Amino acid sequence: MPQPATRLGVIGFLAYAWAFPCTLVGLLVGLIGLLTGGRVQIVDGVVEFWGGGAAWLLRRVPLIGGAEAMTIGHVVLGQTFLSLEKTRRHEHVHVRQYERWGLFFFPAYFGASLLEWLKGAHPYFDNPFEVEAFRKGDETDEGTLV
Repeated sequence: MPQPATRLGVIGFLAYAWAFPCTLVGLLVGLIGLLTGGRVQIVDGVVEFWGGGAAWLLRRVPLIGGAEAMTIGHVVLGQTFLSLEKTRRHEHVHVRQYERWGLFFFPAYFGASLLEWLKGAHPYFDNPFEVEAFRKGDETDEGTLV
């Protein structure tokens, strides 16, 4: 499965441009993480932030125990470096989803969660975006929960 940044040319550029409004939000959150002691690296064209304010935010995501990692455009936030290592394939599926949906990803994702909740299903685990990420990304991640 090609990583988001390995694509070159017009299609790759358009994918980055289409997702850029979301990526900008992720970069702003990541910058706050850096200013509060976090770290940053780039892996396969995706900016990864961990620690500092990013870890604080992820510990407060409304899931049991928070989230190890979260994707916003071409940015992945992780609680720790190890969190990023463990969840990278899953999170990169979300990057590709942002490349498909662009700014519409936010309402589509939260709308899907709301719909699942209204149906009596789990708003995270039954969300189609998460189902795809677990199926495609976690095939080799040994059951990592994000």
